[in-house]
Amino acid sequence: MSSASGRGKPSRSSSAIVADEERGRHELKVDAGTLAGAAPTGAMGLLTSCPFTVGGHRWRVQYYPNGDIPESKGWTSVFLLLDEDVAEPVTARFRLSLMVEMRALFFIKFKQDLHFGPEWQHGFTSRARWRLSKFKGREALASLLRYHGVDQFTIRCDIVVLNGFRTKEEAPPATIIPPSDLQKHLGDLLQSGRGADVVFEVGGEAFAAHRCVLAARSPVISADLLGKASDGVCVVRVDGVEPRAFKALLQYAYTDSLPEMDMEEEGDAILRNLLVATDRYALNRLKMICEEKLCGAINVGTVEITLALAEKHQCDRLKEACLQFLAAPGNLRVVMGSRGQ
Repeated sequence: MSSASGRGKPSRSSSAIVADEERGRHELKVDAGTLAGAAPTGAMGLLTSCPFTVGGHRWRVQYYPNGDIPESKGWTSVFLLLDEDVAEPVTARFRLSLMVEMRALFFIKFKQDLHFGPEWQHGFTSRARWRLSKFKGREALASLLRYHGVDQFTIRCDIVVLNGFRTKEEAPPATIIPPSDLQKHLGDLLQSGRGADVVFEVGGEAFAAHRCVLAARSPVISADLLGKASDGVCVVRVDGVEPRAFKALLQYAYTDSLPEMDMEEEGDAILRNLLVATDRYALNRLKMICEEKLCGAINVGTVEITLALAEKHQCDRLKEACLQFLAAPGNLRVVMGSRGQ
């Protein structure tokens, strides 16, 4: 009699060796006054951050406003210190950068990189320090602060502590299941208008739809439509939304996707109008999609209106993108020039 186990499929499994690491960041804010006058060089001029923990180890950033040794006088020096005793060296990757906090239109604050340092890797023994004696020239840094009109800068330390490697088990390959075609069927339903029980009048155009579908997608539409008793087709007038924007909103409600838009022409204006509609109808995911697309369409002709829109509708990602665009001196000059300032 043959064994039943010999006729079964062979078992399969897999594992992977991956880096075990922990990330962290510390920001040390420094008054520009440390760059003025004859600050001492060496240990007498040392300024140290509060301790911070990354990867289970205690660290500090050390700052010398006029160099740590005579050879670096006239420069700022920055050190990264492992502020504890360890039995084995601690390996870390890290980056030291300079930043300032600035204001743009509407007095909104944002951070601007002054010096984005390279990434380093070092093995730290007990109380060991990694030194960058010539981090940034004192006069050059002071001039940059005066140019930007700020009296404070930030030394930012991004650090990754490497705790060696670990093995993890990988899941077996899953059975391949065909993708859902629900979106296609709902899109066809919208396109055909079969069974429609509500018509939206938008800017002189009419759009047939299904109350139950829209109510399931938007709590605002649900409250508006399902609370209205109607034996026939319900007619709803929509103000403040362009027809193309509303058509895109309906397509998203049925299919979770947007139609193709030519951003070189009027696509950005439609997206701005659509973003307003998503805020009105509480379609938060669609709002985020519009926000992301508008981030890639910012130019000197649209940045002000887009920034105002982001402020009004609490679009933090879009606001940040507008401020980053204005942070470039050339862009800001053109925008201010177009306003006659």
